[in-house]
Amino acid sequence: MADGGSTTTNATPGLLVRLDAGPVICAEGYLFEFERRGYLQAGAFVPEIVLERPDLVRVLHEEFVHAGSDVVLAFTYYGHREKLRVIGKEDQLEPMNRDALSIAVEVARATGTLAAGDLCNTNAYAPDAEAERAVRAMFDEQMEWVAEAGVDYVVGETFSYVGEALLALEAMRSSGLPTVVTLAYHQAERSRDGFTPEDACRRLADAGADVVGLNCTRGPKTMMPMIARIRDAVDCHVAALPVPYRTTVAQPSFQSLRDPDCDCLPTERAFPTALDPFTCNRYEIAEFGRAAQALGVNYVGVCCGAAAHHIRSLAEALGRTPPASRFSPDMSKHAFLGTDTLLHAHNQAYAGDL
Repeated sequence: MADGGSTTTNATPGLLVRLDAGPVICAEGYLFEFERRGYLQAGAFVPEIVLERPDLVRVLHEEFVHAGSDVVLAFTYYGHREKLRVIGKEDQLEPMNRDALSIAVEVARATGTLAAGDLCNTNAYAPDAEAERAVRAMFDEQMEWVAEAGVDYVVGETFSYVGEALLALEAMRSSGLPTVVTLAYHQAERSRDGFTPEDACRRLADAGADVVGLNCTRGPKTMMPMIARIRDAVDCHVAALPVPYRTTVAQPSFQSLRDPDCDCLPTERAFPTALDPFTCNRYEIAEFGRAAQALGVNYVGVCCGAAAHHIRSLAEALGRTPPASRFSPDMSKHAFLGTDTLLHAHNQAYAGDL
């Protein structure tokens, strides 16, 4: 394990200390949220908003903290050389990473939360020497900026190749910071290079990752059985960050979801822009949080598709009262469905006709 988990750079408890004491909530989902708001393009999914509207990135970080996140994750997902090459903007690589890290650290220090750097799947990895060298170089250059930014720990996420995750972990560990590495499993319960979730996470833990687990692709119901097996397989802390979508045994990943009730989709897949009918409600996310806690899984969050109300419900399910809980639902005040004595009886009597 890394030694950097005892304290953070602002003298508050570090990641590993917090995990030993109980759950740590990490809100994700920036890509989907900014796409919904019209500031990021589905398909490319490059976080250009970091440079174009840093004020909005800061506000979303603050919203997630307000809802209960213990972590401000730098918005550098898909902000690597390969993605920027595809859209012809490699010249923006360094400023995009440095600015995203700076915003995350500023918000974390102002709110008493943890700042995390972020590496992710490159889509350039293949199990051959040339691709591995290129991918490792991408991770190394990003880690230079992470190490200089003053974050508290580093996340490596959404890897469908264990080999790529191990390359990221090597680069992450060079910083001496605590490390969280999460894999993404699609329809098959094996990684693209053939490992089960439990075997993959054992390899990552043996290679020195402080926290291992899964993020993205799978919703709570199709991720949790895999998380249970991982929890039994490793001694380190375990991470579980599903997407907030109702994936099923037949369609276990959100990319595989199909909507037979809609005949106007541009493709047969609902992913990524027509997932609305499959969205988990806040109570389902709360149920996921309680299930994770019962397993002893302390690093929890919600990935692509998450909104602040999901994070608040997760926090409340874990016994928290974040600032956003001031506005948690109280249907006793509802004009028709409420029970407050100040309400009008004729409205309450009409409730069954709504």
